[in-house]
Amino acid sequence: MNLEKVIFGFFIVLSLTLNVGFVLGEYNNPEHHSVYELFAVVVVNMIATGLKLGDRSQIGALLLATSLVADFELIAAALEWTFAVHVIGTGITPEVITSIVSLAGGALVANIISVVILVSETLISRI
Repeated sequence: MNLEKVIFGFFIVLSLTLNVGFVLGEYNNPEHHSVYELFAVVVVNMIATGLKLGDRSQIGALLLATSLVADFELIAAALEWTFAVHVIGTGITPEVITSIVSLAGGALVANIISVVILVSETLISRI
């Protein structure tokens, strides 16, 4: 068993599962979405992106692209949360949390694509 591949797969799947955990719940109810979970998703997704930087294959390029999309979506969601609470001062209203969850949902789609590519590549390499 290759420890590097285990760590790589761990962070990709952890990013997906944390993202699902953040998005689940009523999309317009701020009590169902934790700022700490969003922070964890951003950090773990950035780590997963860093692990994808070394691969120079076509599959590696696709994995990196999906991860970058998820990073941009999650950073936008975190910035929107930060602006709503600390800059504008409106707080987390149903309209704000809906937008944040929508951005995190876009990142979720990118993470799902990343995991599907990873599983497909693993199955093809075994055959």
